Formats: sequence, C-alpha cells, structure tokens
Amino acid sequence: MLTKFIKNAVVRKIPTEINGKPIIPFKGVGKYKPTGRKFAPKISTCADYPLDGNKQVPNLKEALIKSGIKDGMTISTHHHFRNGDLIAVEVFKIASDLGIKNLMWFPSASFPCHEPIIEYLKDGTIHHIEGSMNGPLGRFASLGKMKGTGVLRSHGGRYQAVQDGEVQIDIAVIAAPTADPFGNANGVEGPSACGLLGFALADSQYADKVIVVTDNLIEFPCIPWQIHGNYVDYVVKMEQIGIPEKIVSGTTEITKSPDRLLIAELTAKFCEQAGLIKNGFSFQAGAGGTALSIGVFFAEIMRRKGIKARFARGGSNKYLVEMLDEGLVDYILDGQTFDLEGVHSMRENPNHIDTSPFTSYNYHGKGNFAGIVDIVILGATEVDLNFNANVVTHSDGYLLHGIGGWQNCLFSKNVILPVPLFRDRIPVIKDEVTTICGPGELIDIIVTERGIAINPLRKDLINKMKDSKLPIKTIQELKDEAERICGKPKAAEFEDKIIAAIKWVDGTVIDVVRQVKE
Repeated sequence: MLTKFIKNAVVRKIPTEINGKPIIPFKGVGKYKPTGRKFAPKISTCADYPLDGNKQVPNLKEALIKSGIKDGMTISTHHHFRNGDLIAVEVFKIASDLGIKNLMWFPSASFPCHEPIIEYLKDGTIHHIEGSMNGPLGRFASLGKMKGTGVLRSHGGRYQAVQDGEVQIDIAVIAAPTADPFGNANGVEGPSACGLLGFALADSQYADKVIVVTDNLIEFPCIPWQIHGNYVDYVVKMEQIGIPEKIVSGTTEITKSPDRLLIAELTAKFCEQAGLIKNGFSFQAGAGGTALSIGVFFAEIMRRKGIKARFARGGSNKYLVEMLDEGLVDYILDGQTFDLEGVHSMRENPNHIDTSPFTSYNYHGKGNFAGIVDIVILGATEVDLNFNANVVTHSDGYLLHGIGGWQNCLFSKNVILPVPLFRDRIPVIKDEVTTICGPGELIDIIVTERGIAINPLRKDLINKMKDSKLPIKTIQELKDEAERICGKPKAAEFEDKIIAAIKWVDGTVIDVVRQVKE
C-alpha cells in the first residue's frame, strides 16, 4: 500500500501514519487541543502481592518472565546513568536468549554505551526504538537498517505520550541506586547514586508491569522514595546497575575555546543589557562548556549587582551547586544531575529539589514550569532564516542526537541559542534547517562569536538593544558572513525511506528524518 503524505503547519511533508498507526500533523504552537481522558493501567489487587511486602525475585530474567514478556511488547528503560547504564543492554540480551522478537524499546534516552543494542535490532529482538538515538544507534537508523520507524520525543513529550496512552508500556525496568523489598526507590543514596529518578516516573505510574533493579537493597522503608513501591511488581538485586562516574554529560568544565568564551560573554552581556538579569529572575542552562561559561558570567554579574535568582532549572552541575551554596540562587529545580557534585547536593541540600517531566515539561497538564523560566540557554545543530532550529540531525542528514528537554524549554520567556557561526567550516545558519525540531516563533535570540540576531517578533528586545554597543545583526547578515568565510555547503541527499518521526510537545508530528543517501 502506498504511503500517503500531508503537509503540516511548518510545511513539512509527513506521512499519515507511522509504524501502522495514524498520526496527527503539527498544527501550530498551542493549536492542537487533546480530548478524552488520561490513560489508566489495569487495576491491581493486593491479593496478588506478598502480604509482607517482599517483592524480591532472584534475577532480572525471572522478573521479565514473571512479567509475561512476549513478542511485540513495549519495554521501557530510563537514562539517569547516562553513559554508565548497565541495565538496558542486559534486558535485551535476556530477551534475545529467550527468543523474543519485535519488541519496541522505549528509553528516555540512549547513549554510546547502548551500542550493543544494534545486535538486537539486527537479530529481530527489537523492531524499533521510540526514544533518542544518539551516536551509533542514530547512525544505524540513518542508514535505513532499523526495521521499524523511530519516534523521537522531548522529555515532556515522552511523559505526555505515556499519560495519553499514545505509548502503552508493557514492562518498565527501572534501575534504582537504592530500593527496599517493597519497591520504594531513590537515586540519591547508595554506591551507584545518580541523583533523581524523574524520567522513570511515568513508567512507574502507567506501565502494566514494573521491575525495580537495584544494587543497594535496604530494609523497608527506603526514604526518600522517588519511586513508590505501590506501583512496583518485582524487585531484583544485582551486583551493579550503573557506573556513576559515567553520568557526567560531555564536558562539565567551562570551555577554554576563545570563540566559545566570547559567545558566552556576549550572551551574558546581552542578558544584562536587556534587563533580563534582575533580582528574583530564573534561568536554565545545560552542561556543555559554553553553557557552563555563561553560568559563570551570570554569577559574576549577580555578585556585582548584589542580586540573586529565585531558582535555576537543572540539569545540575558543580557550578550551579556552587551558586546555590553561595546564596546566589534560592533553589535548584533539578531535572537530572550532570555530575557527582549535583548528586551530593541533591542528597544533602533541602533547597536542591528533584523534579520530573510531569512537573517541568508535560504539555498536556494544567501548566508546567517551563514558561515560568526567564532565561533559557539551549544549543542547536542548525538554525535557519526563520529561526527554526534543529537538534537531532546534522547538515549531513545523520540522526545523531536526541531532543531531551530542548523543545519543552522553548516556552521559556527568553530563549537564547548560543551557537558558533560555523562548525568544521560548515555554516550553522541555513536557508532551511535539515530537520525542524522547534518553530522559529519560540526562539528569541541567536548569539554567535561574530554577532547577535534577535527574532523580529521580539520588538521589545530590539527596542531595548537599539543603542547597544554589542554586535547586533540580522540573521541574514550572520548567514551571509558565514558563507563568505566557508562558502555555501552542498545540501545533504536523502532516500525516500522515512527512518524517524519528530514529535512536537503535544504529540503531533513536526517533521520526519529520511534515510541518508551514502
């Protein structure tokens, strides 16, 4: 049967169904209104669970068998251990040994440590992945080698998809640094402490069967309980579930690159001159070298002005923790920890709060935290003349990154993308991005080492900065400058086959990724 296509609100040609299921095309920001009620898991009864609360089983294989693992199921894992995760690959090794086929893997994110999953995609254990496909997994999918079509969602979009019943998890496997036999669990205690477990919250609440795997089993009660044992079916004790040193995300040191430092300094100066850094403001920045440098510049401005922030949204890192300890920030509202200093702070400081995609990012709720944030600092692989941005593919078309919380953060009051004008002599600003992950109407400022572009929709910022001595330029001027230096790159070429769909925060499809033509 021929695939039917339609154009969505950003004029991207998308199929009417993905993996045999109908999709809703992106209709514009805030235009799609969901109907109906939240999905509900099956009703359980205490009569089926041990009266003494001990849900332990000897090993993960037995837990999966008791959970009824079979062909075609959806299996979820989370990524709080980031590149130190030891559980996801083990789950699919067991499934492969059992002869299970055509599973859908539903991770909150994947990392290079998950490269062995490729073998289970090849042997048919896994049919497709609905989650980020970073590095090797993304390259494998980009070459058209995955049997099904991938689906990429933001962190909030993942919670929304589970809550709405768009994705129904059969078995959730939650790696927890500390747990009790009842299934209460947290990520702040134990030898494998990783911080919080918020990305596994939806899985615990809505999955048909929930398995908690821990390497630090303690007596009831496990306090604090970030995962409630009342949602948990089985508890497994293993020797090691993750390598905490590998939760570190990329670089957790400020950049030493002169160009990146200049971008960071220009970003901070822009925020100060535009009046965005003021007493009681809030901000969010990532853990990359440039973002960390911006945080350091923010701290210097705050000390000089004698002001403090009401809260900072994390990913937390040692620099943000230092700001909290110094009193420059009242609270860290943390979505995930990017280093071990962040883990320690969450455990010890009552003002370092663990949050989840439900509170922070879920678009199908009665509001979330994203829109309360004054300044958000985000990255991008590409930006175009309409301020649309891409975070999942590169200009060569390869799918190498996940969305994370990026889309959700676009609803903050001032969205800033500090990006180099070019990478490896390839301009970052294009006529059109390869893949639209976020519409330009939500992106306010582009900061490069050679100038700053303000979205024409933000007339308030343009008026505030009209007398600034900062290098304010149009985005067209930045694009022209990059092309004078690097030339205009040849556009990537693609096959017709769609290898992944990009969901917007409301569950609609904003774009698709096609197979790269080698």
